[in-house]
Amino acid sequence: MAILQLLKGSAFDPEQIKVMTEAYEATLKSLHLKAGTDPINEIIAKKIVNIAQTNERDPKRISARTINELGQDLGRQRLMQ
Repeated sequence: MAILQLLKGSAFDPEQIKVMTEAYEATLKSLHLKAGTDPINEIIAKKIVNIAQTNERDPKRISARTINELGQDLGRQRLMQ
């Protein structure tokens, strides 16, 4: 799982890791993706970690914000093409 590899050796406590893992799994489910080594999974994991670092502790809100930010990033990329 991409998020667990990203969190290995991090300073997050077990509860924070649980929240981020739940958010990661919910985000993958919402986007109809499977856990694995696909580059999008790593992008999702990094976004979740960044959002969690803002002291957000609700997995549902973290997931929703991750999906929203991914959409904004894709929109910016299309504009730049």
